[in-house]
Amino acid sequence: MTLPSSTAAQADDATAPSRRRALLAASGAHAVHDGLTDLIYVLLPVWQAQFAISYAMIGLLRAAYSGVMAGFQLLASRLARRWGRERMLIGGTALAGVAYLIAGMAGGLPLLLIALMLGGLGASTQHPLASSLVADAYEAGGGVKQALSQYNFAGDIGKTLIPGAVGLLVVVVSWQTSVMLIGLLGLAAAALLWWLLPSRATAGRAKAARVSGGNGSIGGLRALLATGTLDSAVRMGFLTFLPFLLKNKGAGTAGIGVALSLLFVGGAFGKLFCGYLGARVGMMKTVWATESLTSLCILLAVWLPLSGVMLMLPLLGLALNGTSSVLYGVVPELAAAGRHEQAFAWFYTGTIGAGALSPVLFGRLGDVLGVPVALCALAALLLLTLPLSWRVQKALVG
Repeated sequence: MTLPSSTAAQADDATAPSRRRALLAASGAHAVHDGLTDLIYVLLPVWQAQFAISYAMIGLLRAAYSGVMAGFQLLASRLARRWGRERMLIGGTALAGVAYLIAGMAGGLPLLLIALMLGGLGASTQHPLASSLVADAYEAGGGVKQALSQYNFAGDIGKTLIPGAVGLLVVVVSWQTSVMLIGLLGLAAAALLWWLLPSRATAGRAKAARVSGGNGSIGGLRALLATGTLDSAVRMGFLTFLPFLLKNKGAGTAGIGVALSLLFVGGAFGKLFCGYLGARVGMMKTVWATESLTSLCILLAVWLPLSGVMLMLPLLGLALNGTSSVLYGVVPELAAAGRHEQAFAWFYTGTIGAGALSPVLFGRLGDVLGVPVALCALAALLLLTLPLSWRVQKALVG
């Protein structure tokens, strides 16, 4: 039975505040978790000097966080069905904060490695649960792609503010103090999420309101996963090498923090802009434009002087991070109805897993052949996403 238009409008008005609350909570979680995750890039040169470690070991430290985060996302989505999506997201945020408190007290590599693994475990709850929270909240009323673009934009706001702030903070206080302050920020974010997240009853009504789903294309999801995997591998590999590239060009710790902020400012607007652009001109055209531009900018970053790289970083960030926003928005379209959490979990497991493995593999390449060669290899690898995105487009229109 079809509801009258006035009744449907009243129902939509009634659920609008809960949708906005869900989007605000998910966006806040994304901002904090992405900021905590990418703060590691600012700290890598500090840890290298502190503990006298190689590029391969630097990649292992990065992989300790992102690898655990990737590996436990499917488990987090399953546990959310039993313990509640809200509890898992709040608990994961609190655990990430505690992990940084432990990292600030680390006097050697073993404890630092344990802290990073705990941080990755807490972070594993954010992407699949927060993304599905947004998708479920907006599916019945429409606007899923736009809401996910705003959610992704918030993540890059965190990437901009937190690493930039710590990059400046370590100039006046020790890195241990800076890291512990960020740990307290994570605990405060968990408390805010506890207040913001809708009740389980509200979440249940939102789930019951879902009336549609994607086309459930397995082949399309696989091609999308492969596209996202390569994109993430290149992005994480580049971000791992960027501080060292800048250091070789004469940048200090504060300069590296500012550079990452410039990159992530461009990335934040890239996620918002490319998400809307993908909804208008199509996924494939947008991905081809962003990936081609990213590959070109990575090559330019190798050859340009420091001033040129700093000027180019916002544009590079726009292209580097904008692709992911387009890909996230396609996941609900290819997922079967009622399977958003699982589809997002698989997607994020593949992309973040690739991001965890990439610094280790390309870190080894950097040790053997140098950072410039490793960056050129990343730029070439990124071009493989072009035919894969064409396959995703076929699944969407077919």
